[in-house]
Amino acid sequence: MNKFIFAILLSVMSTVAMAQITPQSRSFSPRPIPIDSLNYMNPKDYIIGGITITGSKNLDKDVLLTISKLNKGDKINLPGEANAKVIKDMYQQNIFDDVQLYVTKIELDTIYLEIAVKELPRLSRMHISGIRKGEIEDVQKKLSDKTGKIVNQNLLSTTTAIIKKHFNEKGFLNATVTIREREDPGDANSLILDVAVDKKQKVMINQVVFEGNKAFSEKKLKKYLSKTRERKWYNVFGSRKFKDDKYTEDKQNLVEKMQAKGYRDAEIVSDTVTKHDDLTVNVKIKIYEGPKYYFGNIKFSGNSRYPDESLRKILKIKKGDVFSEEVLNKRLSGGEGSTDDLSSYYLNDGYLTYQADPQQTRIYNDTVDLDIKMFEGPQFTINRVTVKGNDVTNDKVVYRTLETLPGQKFNKALLIQTTRDIGQLGNFDDQKTEPKPINVNPQDGTVDILYNVVEKPSDQVELSGGFGGGQLIGTLGLTFNNFSLRNIFHWKEYKPLPKGDGQKLSIRGQSSGRTYTNYSFTFTEPWLGGKKPIYFSVSAYTQGSSTGQYYATTDPNYNNLRINGIGVTLGKKTKMA
Repeated sequence: MNKFIFAILLSVMSTVAMAQITPQSRSFSPRPIPIDSLNYMNPKDYIIGGITITGSKNLDKDVLLTISKLNKGDKINLPGEANAKVIKDMYQQNIFDDVQLYVTKIELDTIYLEIAVKELPRLSRMHISGIRKGEIEDVQKKLSDKTGKIVNQNLLSTTTAIIKKHFNEKGFLNATVTIREREDPGDANSLILDVAVDKKQKVMINQVVFEGNKAFSEKKLKKYLSKTRERKWYNVFGSRKFKDDKYTEDKQNLVEKMQAKGYRDAEIVSDTVTKHDDLTVNVKIKIYEGPKYYFGNIKFSGNSRYPDESLRKILKIKKGDVFSEEVLNKRLSGGEGSTDDLSSYYLNDGYLTYQADPQQTRIYNDTVDLDIKMFEGPQFTINRVTVKGNDVTNDKVVYRTLETLPGQKFNKALLIQTTRDIGQLGNFDDQKTEPKPINVNPQDGTVDILYNVVEKPSDQVELSGGFGGGQLIGTLGLTFNNFSLRNIFHWKEYKPLPKGDGQKLSIRGQSSGRTYTNYSFTFTEPWLGGKKPIYFSVSAYTQGSSTGQYYATTDPNYNNLRINGIGVTLGKKTKMA
């Protein structure tokens, strides 16, 4: 009887507990209820009356609502797959340490939800150890964008990969990276990463082996791998350390060299790098050579400026020559310093937009026929020529050296010559002088030319001393290579002397006490009159010597000799025939 009464009371208590979270109840829960508290045996459809986000500090709440895919007014069946999917979608972002879904209120068939999140900690800083200061700075540059990111497995893996790749490229293939996390006492929910790097020793190349080569000897192929050399005593030049980036370059170079010898189908079939021991690796490269090809018939189409026969003479490729796309491209478009390729002939004649497109029209047996399609375009005339970057040197000094003038046909050779002439002035960095055709107008056949220049220090100071014959000899010389005589009385132009006109002023003095003195002065104007390259130079000197080292000035044996002189030089620049 007692057991029966106890069962009835237990049933009544369960019913009351369930009534607190039924849709008919209008009472408010004193605190959010986990979704799991709802009866999974009796899921119901609700209308979402509202959603709140709690626990978010750095993330936009509207974005989090979008991730949850919950919207006010949507119908949802709870508890069940819907609430599990919300939590799963949030976790998949890999930015939360914990996600919970709560019920804050139920009114009839309307339910109010709360998504409580705990964000993963963020990175405040990295402390890198185990490598030199300069190496730490290099690594930090590659990891500079990591600060402030969420510390998750992806961040740790990426950081490790970046550091390992950095040292792998330098030949440290066995480098290890150990990362430990610790809380930042000065920044809540932030971590400091202690990154310990052990580079180990650089890995050398024990052996390079080729497979599939017949026409090319292994010795020849190894020469093509100029940056991937075996550890041999006779390999003095070229790195014997394995560097992945250099190895990649070498593989590309290997294929290009083989193709340049006529094997146009040559390729690397596979390659492997295997560990030989703790400090060395073996490299194995399997190649496919294919047949050797030769140039066949070569014809031109689209050309009107030069006939086919003239183009063939300029091209310098005959039927039966070993086929090489590298040679063909050089003969068509030239390269650095090239002056006798097809491109140069057209560009020196004003055809700025010249193009040549070689097409392989027929491949039979070991022969390749070509049709070189020419696009000549119009002849271009120079409209304007400007110089930019000469902050100290006056415009006239640069402009008077220009070989490319308005009204002339565009000419590549003169463009190169002008660049050299600007460099010979001595006032500009010749490695940074950049000629650039701009405002190319095919409609009227005009083009502007811009010369970008970069000033460089050109003044010189000579200071030397020596001891000989019982005397101390000192020399002081000053040379100003961009002097301006016309501003000699303009005090505002002194920096420390007036500059900008390309003139040269040199002052030099040498003395050994009372026994010997020599002072000289030289002024040079390379463009006397400013219109033609007429070289003018005037120099003066005074030289004195005496026997004062051995005799007093009152002694009859005392001698004193002074020589004064002045010289003028006048010359004219001549053009080579």
